[in-house]
Amino acid sequence: MMDENNEEQPLICVPGQRLCLSNKVNLPGPGTYELGGYIYSKLAGTVEILDDENAKTIVVHSTVEQSIVPAPGDLVTAMVTLVNQRFCKCILKCIGDVVLTRPYRGILRKEDVKATLKDKVELYKSFRPGDIILARVLPMTEAHVYSLSTAENELGVVVAHSQEGISMIPISWTEMQCPKTLVKEYRKVAKVVPEQIALEN
Repeated sequence: MMDENNEEQPLICVPGQRLCLSNKVNLPGPGTYELGGYIYSKLAGTVEILDDENAKTIVVHSTVEQSIVPAPGDLVTAMVTLVNQRFCKCILKCIGDVVLTRPYRGILRKEDVKATLKDKVELYKSFRPGDIILARVLPMTEAHVYSLSTAENELGVVVAHSQEGISMIPISWTEMQCPKTLVKEYRKVAKVVPEQIALEN
């Protein structure tokens, strides 16, 4: 349990450790989860209490969260947050199978969407805000922003939701369809190899 009076020594915790009651005063923040009326730690790290006027948000900072950062050539999972005519802005969520404990900003430029016919790429027909994409990290050109590429068949949109909020199904390299309304939307679809096929080969 937390000792709020001991502010000199940071409180160290391990994954699954119960930290305090979860109520209107104590709220679970990043690095924690709520279960059965209590707040638990997701990570091994240090506990921080963020004081608001009427509540305290409990946050756990991982002691190893800085050890993994995106590097050129890494395969990353990212969420598209903004799309315009020249580029998409993204938030990186995972590097390979590792879920990031802090977000990194990524940018996917028009010329890095496809390997061919680069000048004919229309970003609005490739990505929409909220899409989850697989992308490759390119060498950095500006500080704190990672350049991304989807110019491989296996890269592109893997999860997209229709206007109804339903997960769409890929029907071609360039289209996904809402299974409820049957409305089709353009996307740069990733060629995801089913696990069974991958194992058989």
